[in-house]
Amino acid sequence: MNTHSALPFVVVGAGIGGVGVALALARHGHPVLVLEQALQTGEIGAGIQLGPNALRVLDHLGVLEVVGENAVFPPAATMRDATTGEVLTQLEFGGQFLAAFGYPYMVTHRSDLHAGLLTAAEATGLVRIRTGCRLSRISKDAKGDIGLSLANGEQLHARALIGADGLHSVVRRHVVGPDELVHSGDFAYRGTVPYADAADREGKDDMTWWVGASMHLIQYPVRGKSLYNQVAVFSGSHRGPDTSGWDHASEFAQRFEGKHPLVMEGAAQLDRKRVWSIVDRAPIPRWSDGRVTLLGDAAHPMVQYLAQGGCQALEDVACLAECVTSETDIETAFKRYEAERAHVAGTVQRWARAMGRIVHASGTTADLRNELLRARRSSDFRQVHWLYGHRPVSNHRRPSHATG
Repeated sequence: MNTHSALPFVVVGAGIGGVGVALALARHGHPVLVLEQALQTGEIGAGIQLGPNALRVLDHLGVLEVVGENAVFPPAATMRDATTGEVLTQLEFGGQFLAAFGYPYMVTHRSDLHAGLLTAAEATGLVRIRTGCRLSRISKDAKGDIGLSLANGEQLHARALIGADGLHSVVRRHVVGPDELVHSGDFAYRGTVPYADAADREGKDDMTWWVGASMHLIQYPVRGKSLYNQVAVFSGSHRGPDTSGWDHASEFAQRFEGKHPLVMEGAAQLDRKRVWSIVDRAPIPRWSDGRVTLLGDAAHPMVQYLAQGGCQALEDVACLAECVTSETDIETAFKRYEAERAHVAGTVQRWARAMGRIVHASGTTADLRNELLRARRSSDFRQVHWLYGHRPVSNHRRPSHATG
């Protein structure tokens, strides 16, 4: 980069994507200021699935080994019928998977992933994180520099701004204008229980996906198999952000009634006081405006049915850092990053929506789905190669192949 690139980058949002891009830029010698509106950094939620495309980036950043210390490397992803318990299909994560993609499949606690990135970022000496900083307005001067107005009245100036401020991104509104959240009509309960409290069964350590009409349950171990992560999703009659007057627990119970005993047991272990509405936004082709760009959920919020939200944010991290390093000015770098990532992430957004319809199918559609799934081999990776084989960086370090 030219001499101007030595000035600090400002990143808005200190989640996985924001801390990850700060680390990636610092690895290339760039000082970074990260602004976080919460009073402390951290991650909300429990488990996160990380495919080879994400592990490739973590390895490139030098944090795969530490993130993998408390992670679990499941032997397979298994899809089961939520009523009968029948195994519909499996995706084996053994030697053939490793040979195909260069990395295994990992599940971990979101806070463990975040902590690994944060510790590495702070250790560079080039990343500074300020909490309690709520961004209220963005402006540009005649030279293209960025003015940042904080809610407390403070004014900051940045040579370049990266919006990693999530689903309700202020930076996104600056770049593309207001756009509406899309409510899928699906809702989720999430939580963990001690691993020992989950029933013993064949395939307990798999990433298990129980699917049924208008519902599904995902289960897998985290934290070195000390915790069992569970996410129960159901289609509801409610639409919109305000769920205060809606009896979501009753509708949840109706969707899970009569299911396999292991499914009903898992559902019973979840706290039903808080329900998450599953939302996304429409894919957009433009992520950048001059020296302002978007990353992660600020750029491509997606529903969870491909387990790729965090993975795609990490792909953004690697691609953006490489573009900044290899281009001669920031604006060109951001345009190249947008050109390389917007189509890929938009495709994942669309496929995630489609996968939700597939797993929640009923009647003849579900019968057809099940027949097609029963026919595939567990070592057939053709359907996932476009996803797990994607390389957002051209020169990544030698894989460590950590298997926990």
